[in-house]
Amino acid sequence: MPTDEDIRLALRLRALADALLVPVATTTGLPPELVQGFVEGTTTGAVAAAKAPKKRKASAYNRKYKAAFKRVSKKYKKKNGEWKKGGFKSAVKQAHKEAKK
Repeated sequence: MPTDEDIRLALRLRALADALLVPVATTTGLPPELVQGFVEGTTTGAVAAAKAPKKRKASAYNRKYKAAFKRVSKKYKKKNGEWKKGGFKSAVKQAHKEAKK
């Protein structure tokens, strides 16, 4: 539960934000609500982006396997793009075999 001090700090920050946003809104000619929404959305997006998990770098073997699988998979597919019976399993095996070399 927020204390009185927290509420006062929040109100003070809100007043400061309003003082900064009003001149921007008048300069740009946009409604203050729109500018406020843009800033809040940008801040929220930045926080979410910072919390996003970092993607791992693909290993050299993984890159070789990916290329080999794309090359090999054509042999194990039908003309309409579906896998032949047992084709996916065979393509995986063949791609691993080629990536090892």
